[in-house]
Amino acid sequence: MQKIIIGSRGSELALWQSRFVKKEIEKKKKNVSVEIKIIKTKGDKILDVALSKIGDKSLFTKELEIALLNKKIDLAVHSLKDLQTDIPKGLKLAAVTKRHNVQDVLIARNKGTTIFNLPEGATVGTGSLRRKCQLLHLRPDIKTQELRGNVPSRINKFLNSNWDAIILARAGVERLKLNLHISSTIGVNVMLPAVGQGALGIETRTDNKEVIEIVRSIHHKPTNFAVLAERALLKTLEGGCQVPIGAFAEVRKNGLYLDAMVGSLDGSLTFRKRARGSKANAEKLGKTLAKDLLRSGARSILKDIYQSTRSKK
Repeated sequence: MQKIIIGSRGSELALWQSRFVKKEIEKKKKNVSVEIKIIKTKGDKILDVALSKIGDKSLFTKELEIALLNKKIDLAVHSLKDLQTDIPKGLKLAAVTKRHNVQDVLIARNKGTTIFNLPEGATVGTGSLRRKCQLLHLRPDIKTQELRGNVPSRINKFLNSNWDAIILARAGVERLKLNLHISSTIGVNVMLPAVGQGALGIETRTDNKEVIEIVRSIHHKPTNFAVLAERALLKTLEGGCQVPIGAFAEVRKNGLYLDAMVGSLDGSLTFRKRARGSKANAEKLGKTLAKDLLRSGARSILKDIYQSTRSKK
């Protein structure tokens, strides 16, 4: 029996994700036994500061990657939206799991509440600039509040607050069976998700051929084509958690479709573009659409955000 070790963050959702990968591997590879090792990341330790203000692209991954490189673990399981597009030398994104629902959800006081029927001047909690930008673009009257922490603690914070709603990723809420709190699902036509949202990324050492072969058994090609396009777009835009960027790619019968947006921090200005290409050229599609967005006006938004960030340092 071959034993391999998964490195995982300690949150309920991260552990759900690692247990899911463990189960899938052990189902496909009967001679492999999988152990989970919890590793705390910087993002788990700093909970009182907005992600956009910390400014570290490897906030939820760095410590896991160090453990990988030091051979303390064999693979790391990430929410793919947390995995930076520049992966450290010696490591690789070896497999991507089948994507869960990509939408965001609104958690409010009553079932059926949507972004559009929230009261005038409502208060909504979110730690994401992407969500804040798209929300304010639709409803400039809404006030937003910073929301950090794991999924259950965010929901508890909301339930014990006087806020009107919070926005979370549907995948995380459903994976933890907290669906009863969902008031409405926000369609991707209304709010684009984060790059890689809903998919899990499995990172390994580039030289660990045995483990790469094992994790490839649970690799989902259609999801991989989609996230390749999204991540290429993000890399070309040089975006991180300091920039409101949303994207969603989908494999259909007649090609790979990519929908993406870049917006200002206050939501007053957003640029959104769509494109279709071949799944065989997924990364090219992402790069091309990113350049199209930059030409259409997104470049000035990004420039303003980066200058503003530098001046605050």
